[in-house]
Amino acid sequence: MQQPSRQPHAIVVGAGLAGLVATYELARAGKRVLVLDQENRANLGGQAWWSLGGLFFVDSPEQRRMGVKDSFDLAWQDWQGSAGFDRLEDEDVWARQWAEAYVRFATYEKRDYLRELGLKVLPIVGWAERGRGDALGHGNSVPRFHLTWGTGPEVVRVFAEPVQAAERTGMVEFGFRHRVDELIVEGGAVVGVRGAVLAPDEAERGVASNRDVVEDFELRAPAVIVTSGGIGHNHELIRDNWPTDRLGPAPRHMISGVPAHVDGRMLSITADAGGRIVNRDRMWHYTEGVHNWNPVWADHAIRIIPGPSSLWLDATGRRLPAPNFPGFDSLGTLREILSTGYDYSWFVLTQSVIEKEFALSGSEQNPDITGKDLRFLLKSRLAKGAPGPVEAFKEHGIDFVIADTVRELVQKMNGIVSDDDEPRGPMLDADLVERQVLARDAELANDFGKDLQLMAIANARRSRTDKLVRVAKPHRFADPEHGPLIAVRLNILTRKTLGGLQTDLNSQVIGPSGEPVPGLYAAGEVAGFGGGGVHGYNALEGTFLGGCIFSGRAAGRALARS
Repeated sequence: MQQPSRQPHAIVVGAGLAGLVATYELARAGKRVLVLDQENRANLGGQAWWSLGGLFFVDSPEQRRMGVKDSFDLAWQDWQGSAGFDRLEDEDVWARQWAEAYVRFATYEKRDYLRELGLKVLPIVGWAERGRGDALGHGNSVPRFHLTWGTGPEVVRVFAEPVQAAERTGMVEFGFRHRVDELIVEGGAVVGVRGAVLAPDEAERGVASNRDVVEDFELRAPAVIVTSGGIGHNHELIRDNWPTDRLGPAPRHMISGVPAHVDGRMLSITADAGGRIVNRDRMWHYTEGVHNWNPVWADHAIRIIPGPSSLWLDATGRRLPAPNFPGFDSLGTLREILSTGYDYSWFVLTQSVIEKEFALSGSEQNPDITGKDLRFLLKSRLAKGAPGPVEAFKEHGIDFVIADTVRELVQKMNGIVSDDDEPRGPMLDADLVERQVLARDAELANDFGKDLQLMAIANARRSRTDKLVRVAKPHRFADPEHGPLIAVRLNILTRKTLGGLQTDLNSQVIGPSGEPVPGLYAAGEVAGFGGGGVHGYNALEGTFLGGCIFSGRAAGRALARS
């Protein structure tokens, strides 16, 4: 990229989803924008491109067609119960305002805003993050997870295409391979950026690129919007901020749900320019991570998005206590797993369960939906057997074992307890595991019983979507007609930063004094998706992409007005 012919109205640092949305809003208002990113053009859209494309809508037509009664009041009750805002005089003062504004956006504007750009969602609605069984506590009371037709790449496309059109007219310029190392501050205001031009690198999307410096650069604009993402691949930074008092000790073994460039470096750079980082101890990691048998980046992790039927055992082979069921309470279950002193757990299930209940997070793991191929979708989802990507993991994944009996299954589970000949945990007792499987099966003799997980499954099947495509009909795991038996070793998968740069409702970064820093804005994950922590302590799922969209839109519109 050559020096811009005219000074831009704003410099956007990061070409992910939040950066694209801010740029879209600025360009449509007639403002010139320069977008800088340390990666190449192949990574346009950032982590959003790799996502499943889940979106949180409230009282949508899709919900109503599925018989779901939702409202702003119910969603706001769920959000507050999940967030648990408890720093309202300080770190949560803006986060709570962002949260209420976002739930209103998800109820009244978000769906129409995206449909006008050409984005569509599937007619079914998923029930993610169901919580711990307390109406006022964490969790979604109703299904709200709307899956984009086209997954993450489609969410990126609807903003990237108009931005690329603006690029062709000269309103937008991209500076790929431009790594920002400093925000320029003059007279108390941010007026530009300094950094290094990195050597060209034609690496494919997600593949780690070189960090060879070719030359330095300095670029100026009246405003800078930081949209650089979170800390998900920076395990050192994750451990430095790990909330041991709340979640237990940081895992020794973690696998990465995001590419290597999600490094969090712009957080400290922005703080050096006067921005305030809040809620550093709030983060969102998953317990259902498996090693990708066909990795793109180092320690490439894929999350299993499970239905509620798998039997969940800790590393010692004991069933996790209720209500730590698959798909219910991510951080609560993470805390329970780590309390054992080990950093992994197990799913035990059947072929019938994996066929109906296992989905894999990620656009590349759902080629039928990502490719918007209806015929392929019907063939892959309704045909006998699990979807192809799931079967591929079952066949090739190092975390999967298959057997015809419980005792044989346990023997194979013990065979993968070690990584590189280093034990990660204890050998499992076949008698203990078999006793728990048979006890669970015995509860199925009647339509009622005392097993809370089976009660939860029965409740889930009252939802039309869950009964139709998501939750297997209850059956005995020891019944060979539903076999073979399958066990999956589940690892901790790093993903999202819930804290970040504190911002007001215009996405302007707040300084230590509590006042906005002139010329400095932030959006997306680097800002805790708005306000420095819009989710509080927990997330309701389908809210990360929406947070990038909402906060990026706020930044772009605020600057357009000014």
